[in-house]
Amino acid sequence: MSTSVKRAMAIAGSDSGGGAGFQADLKTFAALGVYGTSVLTAVTAQNTRGVTAVLEIPSDLVAAQIDAILSDIGADAVKTGMLANSSIIRVVADRVKENCLPNLVVDPVMVAKGGDQLLHQDAVETLRNDLIPLATLVTPNLPEAAVLVGRGVNSLEGARQAARDIVDMGAKGVVVKGGHLSGDAVDVFYDGREIREFRAPRVDTTSTHGTGCTFASAISAGLARGIDVEEAVGLAKDYVTEAIRRAFPMGEGHGPLNHFYKMW
Repeated sequence: MSTSVKRAMAIAGSDSGGGAGFQADLKTFAALGVYGTSVLTAVTAQNTRGVTAVLEIPSDLVAAQIDAILSDIGADAVKTGMLANSSIIRVVADRVKENCLPNLVVDPVMVAKGGDQLLHQDAVETLRNDLIPLATLVTPNLPEAAVLVGRGVNSLEGARQAARDIVDMGAKGVVVKGGHLSGDAVDVFYDGREIREFRAPRVDTTSTHGTGCTFASAISAGLARGIDVEEAVGLAKDYVTEAIRRAFPMGEGHGPLNHFYKMW
């Protein structure tokens, strides 16, 4: 199927508060001029203060959603977020390989902003072995990078080494996000050849819910449009920084970004 409108598929959980999950993914795709589709992996009851309940979707239904999208609409890029368990990860990896899906961005969602677990502990090895080797780009934050590499990652130098180690797992590239460090927000990008750091001033705000989802989705939108990986990372960094800076108050905890700041 050929279309002038590029398509990006989000494989992720839902956020009833609308700030993260595939809701953030679809907002980001729309804001950046890409048609978004969604594959639901889990339903969460959450708001800006935290997650109160999770229902994981059966893996055969996850597979059916992917098949339905690919048999009709197609995908120029794929972004994964919350995958919840090993069974879902394996199904996603199988479909990526079976359909030779391009531009896979893996956001290894493990813990919600409020500290709630979103990935079973026994699924980390499956993520590491089955999905990361298929990724065009992996986008962990510092705690997620630490889990993937099996040691603490608490500094820029630690992020650089973690980036190298994740590429050694088979990923074509990685961005280790530095939002958990103090000072400027510095993300470490590594493509197997050289390291580049993307830096932006830190915004003093509590409106940071869904930042990781939005960043990975913005990269996916760029890749779907044919932008190379390093440039897509830079553009996504700019988009997220401004979406945080232009955010509006919502809720009593960590509020959402303003995905449509260019339109409002």
